[in-house]
Amino acid sequence: MPHKKTKTLKPTADAVEILRRRTYAGKPARMKNLEEARTNEEIARKIQELRTAAALTQTQLARLIGTTASVICRLEDADYEGHSLAMLRRIAGALNQRVEIRFVPIRRSA
Repeated sequence: MPHKKTKTLKPTADAVEILRRRTYAGKPARMKNLEEARTNEEIARKIQELRTAAALTQTQLARLIGTTASVICRLEDADYEGHSLAMLRRIAGALNQRVEIRFVPIRRSA
């Protein structure tokens, strides 16, 4: 019977690395969820940054794009998963921006 090689991890005292190994290492579904959460958080943060840089309230931005403040609030929530390209384009246009989409390698660390 052939011997299966296993990757030996270096010992570490880094608490974040220990948690990453325990929570995500070798668990593709969890890694997928983590990447989705990172993406949602990044979009929400960017919308809020652009809005505040333009010195707009959520209500003011909502009026500019023809929606309600509660929609803007939801879009700026890191847990929101329903960002649409059409809505992002409306927000970008109102803030004199354009949406740019890039594909980048998935980060493998938590």
